[in-house]
Formats: sequence, C-alpha cells, structure tokens
Amino acid sequence: MLATICTQSSIVVLAPLIVAIGRDLGASVSAVGLARAVLAGTAVTVSLVVGPLIDRVGVRPLILSGAGLALAGAGATAAAPSLGFFYAAHAVTGAGVACLLAAGFAGVAATFADHDTAWAMGWVVGAQSLAWIVGNPLIGLLADAGGWRLAYLVPGTVAVMALVAGLAAPRLETRGERLGGPLEGLSAVMREPSARRWAIAELVAYSAWTAELTFAGAFYIEMYDVDEAVVGSLLAVGSVVFLVSSLSTERLTTRLPRRPVIVAAGLGMAALFLPVLGLSPSVGFTLSMFCGLAVFAGVRSTGSSALGLVQLPRRPGAMMGARTASAQLGYLIGAVVGGAVLAVADFAALGVVLFAGMALSAFLLSRVSDPKASASSA
Repeated sequence: MLATICTQSSIVVLAPLIVAIGRDLGASVSAVGLARAVLAGTAVTVSLVVGPLIDRVGVRPLILSGAGLALAGAGATAAAPSLGFFYAAHAVTGAGVACLLAAGFAGVAATFADHDTAWAMGWVVGAQSLAWIVGNPLIGLLADAGGWRLAYLVPGTVAVMALVAGLAAPRLETRGERLGGPLEGLSAVMREPSARRWAIAELVAYSAWTAELTFAGAFYIEMYDVDEAVVGSLLAVGSVVFLVSSLSTERLTTRLPRRPVIVAAGLGMAALFLPVLGLSPSVGFTLSMFCGLAVFAGVRSTGSSALGLVQLPRRPGAMMGARTASAQLGYLIGAVVGGAVLAVADFAALGVVLFAGMALSAFLLSRVSDPKASASSA
C-alpha cells in the first residue's frame, strides 16, 4: 500500500504547483508540464526491466530501490535550479515509480494466498487515492506556507515511509519463474493471447480514465466558473468514492462471476463518460455522475488487476510490469488525445471518444480467460 501511495504522491504533486514552478524557473506552464511526460516515459521504459527482475529477486528489493529513487527524485526536484535539472529529477522519480508500482501489485501475489488476492488488491488499488484525498491538501498548505519546493516534502515523506516498510518486510521467496533477459517478461506477456488482450485493455482503459481526470478540473472551471479550491474538493470527493469502491470489490466478485463484473464496470464507465462531459445542468449533477464513474472505476481497476495476476501465475512480476507500462503509457496517451480533442472540438466530443475507448477495453476484457471461472464451472 505504501509503495502505491508513494507512486501517486510522486505523480499528483506537480498539478497544483505547476504555475508556481514555471514562475520560479522562468518557464511556461506547458514546458513545466512536460516533466510529467518525462516521468511517465521513464516509468514505461524501466517497467519493462522491472517485471522480470521481480520474478528473479522478489518484491522487497524493488520496493527498497523504488523508495530510494522516489526519495532522491523528490529531493532533486525540490532543489532543481533550472528546467533541465527539473526534467532530470523527474526521470529519477519515474524510475522509482516503475519499481514501486510493479512491486506493489506483484507483492499481492507474493504475500497472499490465491483466495485472498482480491481482498488485498482492493487495499493496494484503493490506497492510491489517499494521495489525492490527503496528499493534495497538504501539498497546497505547504506551498502556501513556504513555496513549491517545500511541498515536495509530501512525496519525500511517503517515500521514506515506504523505505522503512520495505526494510521491515520479510524476505519472501518469489513465486515467479526466472526469465532469460530484461525484455523476456514483456515477450512472455505478448506471447500469451489472453495476457496480451488484458495488457491492451488496461492501456486503453487507463488512457480513457486519465483523459477524464486530466480535464475534469477544467470542465468544472469552464462550465460552472468555480475556483481551483472548490475543484480540488470536488475531485477529492470522487477519490473517496473510488477508495470505498475498491475496498468493496472483493465482496462483489466473491458473490458474482469476476469477469462479467469487470466488464460491466467498464461498460458503466463508458456510459457515464457521456453525461459527465456532455451535460452541465449543475455542479451537483456533474459531481454525482463523477462519483458514479468513480464507483465503476474502483471495481474495474481492482478486479482487472487481480485478473491480470492469474494470467501468468508463475510470472506475477512480468504481468505487473506490463500493468505498470500500460498505466503509465495510458497516462501519456490520455493526456495527449484529450488535449487534441479539446483543441478541435468540445467536452461533449471528448466524452464520445472516451466512451468508445472504454467500451473497447471492456470488449477486450470479455475475451480474457479467468481460471477462477473455469474452476467454478468444472
């Protein structure tokens, strides 16, 4: 949980500080925003190596390495004297994010028995929302009190907590196979049709979900003329709903077949993209639609992550490395595609594009095998 909270803290810290950073470093908002692309690009690249490494050496060393890199990245970012150093610091952070995110999810398979993985995955997925619920307000308070550099204490502190937890964690034997080379993990995922469909479905889903999260604040501001403080509170409400939904997924997938539940949640997200971005009768209406979207997102993300672990049960590191790469690449694609759509059309058009993307992801997940369902039918 601390590993995944640390990754989200390292990612979300830039958003509320971007204007102040640009002013201090003499750069435009768009130039400072490119640091997010540097982080994501580095995370995608490093995750291809991290997956098979987890299967070889286990989860604990990667959590320790990732926490150390995240801490170094936060410190280097806070001390950056120029935009070039700022980018370089985000590359360090990106490497830490890749290690922590893949190890955090693969740790579920290493630590818990098969019948407990859905429950544990709910906590690991849901914990990430704490970076939005608790981290963002703290970042704002520190920035107001001492400037944007002081605000990097938030991801730095969480990185220290993850590092201490990693040092205290038991040395668990990895359940993964020893793979041949750095890219063998990705090759193993791509060779298995069901695992390949799952990875592509995650990429498409995260692209759509990220586009919504990236431009949700702009929607509130443009459509309802609310200020940034109100927007932060509205988005935090959705994060709380996502957390509760993630923690409830295990009970839902225990009572109902897992794959149909995940597919239905994906289709529910697709359907809600249309009113959440296409209609604007009131703030309350948009918030209620966004909370419904968060309910489906929590179920989809938690259930799909657990489903991914069983695609290659002897290679959990490879699967969660692929998940990390899909999520981080999805962050990049979602932001770029969302911005491109809004440059030529409007929020309603973006809702249609996201509907199509999430529906495609749900279709791909419907064709992913689920050993749990096969065992039940047998």
